[in-house]
Amino acid sequence: MKRAAIIGTGAIAAAHAAALRDRADLVAVVDVDDDRVRAFAEKWGSPHVYSSVSALLEAETVDVVHLCTPPQYHAPMALECLAADVTVLVEKPPALSLAEMDALVEAERGSAGHVATVFQHRFGPAAIRLRRMTAAGQLGRPLMATCSTLWYRDDAYFAVPWRGSWDSEGGGPTMGHGIHQFDLLLSILGPWQEIRALAARQARDVHTEDVSLALVSFTSGAVAAVVNSVVSPRETSTLRFDYQHATVEVEHLYGYTDADWSVTPAPGHEDILPLWQKEQSDVTSGHRCQVEAFYDAVDGGEPPPVSLADARNTMEFIAALYASAFTGAPVRRGNIGPGNPFYTTMEGIGAPWR
Repeated sequence: MKRAAIIGTGAIAAAHAAALRDRADLVAVVDVDDDRVRAFAEKWGSPHVYSSVSALLEAETVDVVHLCTPPQYHAPMALECLAADVTVLVEKPPALSLAEMDALVEAERGSAGHVATVFQHRFGPAAIRLRRMTAAGQLGRPLMATCSTLWYRDDAYFAVPWRGSWDSEGGGPTMGHGIHQFDLLLSILGPWQEIRALAARQARDVHTEDVSLALVSFTSGAVAAVVNSVVSPRETSTLRFDYQHATVEVEHLYGYTDADWSVTPAPGHEDILPLWQKEQSDVTSGHRCQVEAFYDAVDGGEPPPVSLADARNTMEFIAALYASAFTGAPVRRGNIGPGNPFYTTMEGIGAPWR
């Protein structure tokens, strides 16, 4: 079995520890909070604790690091791991900017390690089935989609120092909440082409937005509307795909099963329903699904899924959304590169409410 370490022992780290239990030996955990790291190590059976990434890499031989720290540390710590030829599974967002993403891409080229990003909703059985049916043309051409992440986070949630800041979180619900749903949208509809967006700070005393909206066109000709919010008391996560031959929908909150999906065939295409229903599953989309796929690849000597190229596509979508929202102009894929203010920070020229 591979030797794994978890860096950061906040709430999300438990999901990683539970998911890797049957796939790797958890040999060490890392956190600057000594009491918390020792309690986590005792709970999950890790024999060693460290206070820094450098101390871990100096003392231990590890194959994989699960990176579960606040976002501002993701890219710097992943770079340390790549320099030691260690593969990283990093929580979203993998970096705070496209510049940081490109630094990771460059570092990975010179490393025996890889970086994969946690976008666990790609790995639920229904999403895998929908991608396969889309690619096979069984649903016809994708025409339009809607993607909404309507969540609620109160002022107490943002009292945590690193939340709601461009410097430490990288953005608001676009960067930290809705990213899961629209990453799944992008994985199904393929390359996006142009974004026209709005962002607003409606109710929370933060530096970032608390609501964003985007109209998106895809190279396939499909169009989509994307909404991200942390001010919505009735919380829901929804995706709807309208194809030529069927509508496919999912509504859940933080994880779906097949029961959360529905398929409505267009008249004359009723044969789509038994195709969809042929592979029913009660598996919940979540870290376990992605961690299984991750270790399958690592154990087989292959690059793990959700590569830096995949994650960069989603991160470029975020940068373009902010750029469109803050400049009032549409932004096309490929427009944001070195020299563009939105390349080095998602805030770019500055939020209009700054």
